[in-house]
Amino acid sequence: MIKTANEELRDEVLAELDDDPSVQSERIGVMAAQGVVTITGVVPTLAEKWATEDAVRRVKGVRAIIEDLRVDLPQTHVRDDADVARAISNILYWNSLLPSTIQVTVQNGWVTLNGQVEWQYQRQEAERAIRNVAGVCGITNAIAIAHAPAEKDVRREVQRLLHRDAQLDADGIDIRVDGSTVTLTGNVRTWFEREEASRAAWSVKGVCAVHNDITVF
Repeated sequence: MIKTANEELRDEVLAELDDDPSVQSERIGVMAAQGVVTITGVVPTLAEKWATEDAVRRVKGVRAIIEDLRVDLPQTHVRDDADVARAISNILYWNSLLPSTIQVTVQNGWVTLNGQVEWQYQRQEAERAIRNVAGVCGITNAIAIAHAPAEKDVRREVQRLLHRDAQLDADGIDIRVDGSTVTLTGNVRTWFEREEASRAAWSVKGVCAVHNDITVF
């Protein structure tokens, strides 16, 4: 029986999940339609939820992901909110990449991060650092990016970084800057290139928001 393109992509995603030791693939449902992959199911930790999304992104042909995974903590991972907050505060305090301006609140295992940092990588690092904390079932990253340089300088620097990246076909990407917000449009060949374009834009100091409207074809 000849498989359709949607069936082939679904099978490739399932195979990638099967091969990832950090994912319990039997818990995950996968559907594919014109490059858009929908993943559903229940996972025991937030770390596994992120690992599942990362595995799907690695598959060639994936143009977009609809994620409908729910974290259902086992009793052995359930922690008092105060204990979770203390653990997270300690992790952030001892992380040399992060300033002391980040505040933490926890409600029913859901963590909210607030405060202000100078760089997007610090915002991402704060979230990454706490994903594996027992008792965390979700994260809202409300950390703000400080500083806003001149609009023309932002565009020039983003363009320079895109063209310097050997893994990107920067000629297919258009850049629009409104204050400290960067909007990327155009076409790239893979999801990885799309993510790399975002990373490059966020690498410019003072960028407070990146809207990635790049299409994977």
